[in-house]
Amino acid sequence: MSLLSDLVIRPAARVGAAAQNALEVARFGGLQTDEEASPYVVAAQGPIYRLRRYFPPEANGASAGPPVLLIPPMMLAADVYDVSASSSGVATLREHGADPWVVDFGAPEHEQGGLERTLTDHVVAVSDAVDQVREITGRDVHLGGYSQGGMFCYQTAAYRRNEGLASLITFGAPVDTLGALPFGIPEEIAVRGAGFLAEHVLSRYALPAWASRLGFRLLDPVKSLRQQIDFVMALHDRESLLPRERQRQFLEARGWVAWPGPALADFIHQFVTHNRMLSGGFVIDGRLVTLADVTLPVLTVVGEVDEIAPPRAVRAVRRAAPRADVYELALRAGHFGLVVGSTASQTTWPVVADWVQWRDEGADLPDQVRLIDDDEPDPAAPVGTRVGFGIELVAGVGMGVARSALQTASRAADMTRLVTQHATRQLPRLTRLERLEPSTRISVGLLLDEQAQDSPEAVAFLFGDRAYTHGAVKERIDNVVRGLLSLGVRHGEHVGVLMHTRPSALVIVAALNRVGAVGVLLRPDGAVDRELELGQCTRVITDPQLADRAREFALPSPQGVLVLGGGGAPRDLGDGLVDMERIDPGAVRIPAWYRPNPGRASEPAFVLFTGEGERTRCNRVTNGRWALSAFGTASSAALSDADTVYAVTPIYHPSGLLMSIGGALAGGARLALAERFDPERYWEEVRRYGVTVGSYTWTMLRELVERAPDPSERHHPLRLFIGAGMPRGLWRRVEQRFAPARVLEFYVSAEGEAVLVNVADTKPGAKGRPLPGSAEVRIAAFDVDQGRLLDGGDGFAIECLRGEEGMLLARQRRGVVSSAGSLLRGVFERDDAWLSTGDLFCQDLDGDFWLVDDARSVARTADGPVPSLPIAEALGDLDGVDLAVAYGVCAGASELVVAAVTQRPRTKLTAADISRALAGLPPSRRPHVVYVVREIPLTTWYRPLTGRLRRAGLPRAGRRAWYRDDDEYKQLTSEVRTRILGRTR
Repeated sequence: MSLLSDLVIRPAARVGAAAQNALEVARFGGLQTDEEASPYVVAAQGPIYRLRRYFPPEANGASAGPPVLLIPPMMLAADVYDVSASSSGVATLREHGADPWVVDFGAPEHEQGGLERTLTDHVVAVSDAVDQVREITGRDVHLGGYSQGGMFCYQTAAYRRNEGLASLITFGAPVDTLGALPFGIPEEIAVRGAGFLAEHVLSRYALPAWASRLGFRLLDPVKSLRQQIDFVMALHDRESLLPRERQRQFLEARGWVAWPGPALADFIHQFVTHNRMLSGGFVIDGRLVTLADVTLPVLTVVGEVDEIAPPRAVRAVRRAAPRADVYELALRAGHFGLVVGSTASQTTWPVVADWVQWRDEGADLPDQVRLIDDDEPDPAAPVGTRVGFGIELVAGVGMGVARSALQTASRAADMTRLVTQHATRQLPRLTRLERLEPSTRISVGLLLDEQAQDSPEAVAFLFGDRAYTHGAVKERIDNVVRGLLSLGVRHGEHVGVLMHTRPSALVIVAALNRVGAVGVLLRPDGAVDRELELGQCTRVITDPQLADRAREFALPSPQGVLVLGGGGAPRDLGDGLVDMERIDPGAVRIPAWYRPNPGRASEPAFVLFTGEGERTRCNRVTNGRWALSAFGTASSAALSDADTVYAVTPIYHPSGLLMSIGGALAGGARLALAERFDPERYWEEVRRYGVTVGSYTWTMLRELVERAPDPSERHHPLRLFIGAGMPRGLWRRVEQRFAPARVLEFYVSAEGEAVLVNVADTKPGAKGRPLPGSAEVRIAAFDVDQGRLLDGGDGFAIECLRGEEGMLLARQRRGVVSSAGSLLRGVFERDDAWLSTGDLFCQDLDGDFWLVDDARSVARTADGPVPSLPIAEALGDLDGVDLAVAYGVCAGASELVVAAVTQRPRTKLTAADISRALAGLPPSRRPHVVYVVREIPLTTWYRPLTGRLRRAGLPRAGRRAWYRDDDEYKQLTSEVRTRILGRTR
């Protein structure tokens, strides 16, 4: 009988049981477990969510426990926190004294307009739910979320600036979404692929529930297949299947919902393509948001074998939120196992409950939780890590099939990555530059129109915590253009712009450019009356803050002063002012002569000013010159739409208009405008805007270098500082303090189209090499005393050899008419044309150019000409020197060279230090006297000035003054000073 039972009866019974259970699965979608879901009520609801309160009290009011609000991912149902009785997060929280709440986004495919939801809709909904819970309970909320729900928590906390939140709790929520890419795929390829899907597919179509489920399973097809086989093989044993049946049904079918296309496209665009959870500067409801604003304690639950949100990607929150205390609960679990299953029920949820009690009731910190030290290195990613979060959700469906092809492709891609990343972006820009002819149509207005047509919803610029899209900017510019036309502004007219840096200033500059008028950018802190005269202005456009000042100047036009900006509400600006905000664009008749963006490369576009007072000079910038600087900056800095350029120099400064603003426009990057450079707010705004490229002029960054470290400075997103005029010593300190950011130094000649750039960044202080597409440059022998080029026996100029100093000349393009007085013809050959830059240069053996001095600043000593810049750079290399300048002091028929330095705090300077620093210069080119001053005057934009120091003459004797005695420096005494002065009389 026993043999019969073993061979026939038991197998038959198993087959029968398996068949019965299989029929039940086929009929009902799974085995009937008779488990009931945890009780809840819908306490509130908004346009896209319902707020569940689990285990509600009999009377609605303050809860006995601290409220915990849980957010599901977009692609999973809210039941993920209550999958089964044995694995219910909300039940465990309730058992441990917390008050669980859950946001239910429903199934978008079954909701009115559900598939049109955006990322902003979800974050604003979570924020609204926080307000609802606070109002009902009267307590601050512990906000928690799983996977993308955890990302919602971070985004909501930053959006609210922590208001009403007690702590953040996230489960497998990545912050660095590009933290681990599959099989060594280059980041560039992954990002471009995700961006293509977001722009061309997901923006129009939702991701259905079945696709999310299939993609999730194909991330580990072997494991998924094994689970299916295990289930089928155990169909005869109902009792062993029931404990995990609801969990299986959740993963197999009922747990998945559709992912709205606009929300997914926005998610990929902001957090995968541009990784702005890490860098900051993502946009929610038109507002700029950064995780650096999060100051709450954060508990991150990390799956050590999580392949969807790898530990390194999750732990990146400490880099994105440097002001927050980040704690970690590390579990030996995969992505789903963090919130569902035995590990979750035994460890995750009890620890979370203890965390809440620790924060609210003063209990002990759970033993399993540890505070993450900011300096602690990230552990290596697990061997099984596959893909950056977000990419796998979109591309997971095809990942298993394409694995072998990707392995082969990645090896080839690695070899060409460095070339393709740079070349694919830069070649079109360089090609456009090289094809630039005098008759080519190119202008600021044209470039903005092109971008508005290509990407109307992309962010154009950022200001005051708000984001402005290309489409909105184009509409505003078009309206202002109509206003200008109604007032009679014509192509070629010179119009002054007297405005502080703000969106309206950028708009009016672009609008004038679109009309074809010449924008004369007046400096509010300059000699405006003289600039109006030099710029030949017929009228002035100003902002309300400067309107009264503009009213003071006499202008030829009867409508002399136009006011733009600050409109919307009725206002009375007084007599003599025209309020452009009151012009109705729809009522304006467009004149027949008007053609948008008529500017040719050879035509004037802007007038900029340099110098102070009576030494004010105007520089006329053509459209071609602007394009050269703009595209040159974009190419050299490898700018893309993933970058945000921080323009701290104003729009009326040459560096601001030509480099920061121009580079951002030409590179398709976002432009963050600052009203002024403010060291106290610098890092806050870098984080808020997600700045990757910061601008500077001259010594500006020394205020950042010398300040105490700011918490937001740690793990900053900056990769480049771009600008001109940075001293070599400061350059080194900047790269040391703010690594891995590096300096990209430009030289742009005041005359001609010479543009040099130090791209390699291996020689601090060098100006680099000519930018492709810019003017050809040569160095010609130059007599400083006579102020002329030296010629050979044939009358042509002598070209300097490597290492020789001379005047930098820029070849004039054929067909370009120049009004510059420094145009030279027949310089190196008959009929050639060159512009003198006015700057002395030399070229080293590698071909890099080094600025020696402005020819006008060279001191004429008894031993011969002595340039100032090599002296200042040599002294600036000393650790104890902050700033250094050198200049000539009149001493009879010749000059003495004096160097003034400012000293860095808590440092010492000795005669030996000075001697050592200057030892590399020839004795005849060393300063006669070096001394320490309290401060070196700077221009508004941080260029050192020497006029006041020069007028003070030879410094007094003292402990911090030294004179040159043969090859060394000694303390300057009264006797020595008297002797030096006597020698020069």
